[in-house]
Amino acid sequence: MKRLARHPLVAALLLTLAAHPLALVVGVDNTSSLTLPAMAHSADDVGQSRRNAITKAVAICSPAIVGINVTETRTQVYQDPFSDLFVDPFFEQLFGNRRRNYRRSYEVRSLGSGFLISQDGYIVTNDHVAGGATKIVVTLTDGTKHDAKIIGTDMVSDVTVLKIDGSGFPYLKLANSDDLAVGEWSIAFGNPFGLFDNNAKPTVTVGVVSNVGVSFTQPSDNGEMRVYRNMIQTDAAISSGNSGGPLVNANGEVIGVNTVIYSTANSSRGSGSIGIGFAIPINRVRKIVDRLKTGGAIDRDFWTGMKLESITEQVRKYFRLKTTEGVLVSEIASGGPAEKAGVEPGDVIIAVDGKPTLRDEDVDIAILDGEVNQRIELSVRRGEETLNLALVLKKRPRSGGVRN
Repeated sequence: MKRLARHPLVAALLLTLAAHPLALVVGVDNTSSLTLPAMAHSADDVGQSRRNAITKAVAICSPAIVGINVTETRTQVYQDPFSDLFVDPFFEQLFGNRRRNYRRSYEVRSLGSGFLISQDGYIVTNDHVAGGATKIVVTLTDGTKHDAKIIGTDMVSDVTVLKIDGSGFPYLKLANSDDLAVGEWSIAFGNPFGLFDNNAKPTVTVGVVSNVGVSFTQPSDNGEMRVYRNMIQTDAAISSGNSGGPLVNANGEVIGVNTVIYSTANSSRGSGSIGIGFAIPINRVRKIVDRLKTGGAIDRDFWTGMKLESITEQVRKYFRLKTTEGVLVSEIASGGPAEKAGVEPGDVIIAVDGKPTLRDEDVDIAILDGEVNQRIELSVRRGEETLNLALVLKKRPRSGGVRN
């Protein structure tokens, strides 16, 4: 023992054991009664720490998440490649007008996410996921597949309601998205890149609510504009295929529908998260869903009867405006809604429904989200005056018309 004690490490160990004789006894006797209870207590603590609010929310929500497989029939219009040979008037005299357009129908298959909102099989997803589908198959977490039908869809808000037959389905509770706090936990569920098909379980990613009240527009596949109002921004990873899935809080309540991501990818197939994703707030979704369940659609086929123009520095000088803020009314249709509201060419729209219009998109967001017969309050600057005018969005005439 003395010889061993000459080694510095051994000497330190002996000093430790001398200071704690119980440790020496345990080390020599390997007495399980002294060590196992402490180890078990430590394991319990670790186990408890793993079962936190996030894991509880995941356990609550997962059974109500669905994978969506969509078949859509699209039509492509293309011109006869030889029609240009007959554009010359000389050939037209000989052969007549041979210009022809051909239509080709083809099927497109895609996938997305959704979630059950009632025990009788109502499902919420995005319009860009299933709004134009000819066939929809929904997969539940028990592995069963169900044919779904579209109850209603709204292209502008990007919300679709589906229905599968049956009862007793698990469903999610909807939160109050007006009560969100920036920085609180956010949990995204979905079917990124079709991974749901591997084991009928959703992918879960966690982040925080990065921002709220973010509004913007984006064109749909047919060129019409979608309006994303007061969106929830999150850094929870959202990738291609996550669209339509729920964004939930730490209580397991839905705060939004995952819809848009910013990505560096060149195509939707490779779109992955860079930490900037957006969800439609569930309070907005709830209102749209109620409308779609009762009416199947929201009539947005309106016109304003006015043409708008950005106020560049050149435009500002031409119209002798004091600032480039707002949006210029450059044209008014005779007898249209804008004329009836008292709007005149040269007016500058500075607010819609009391919200300032500092950029062109502010006007688009406020007006394009409207519907037929909706009344909109415009604040316009005309010379030195500021006027408040009531514009009623009217059904667009079949012969056309000016629409912003």
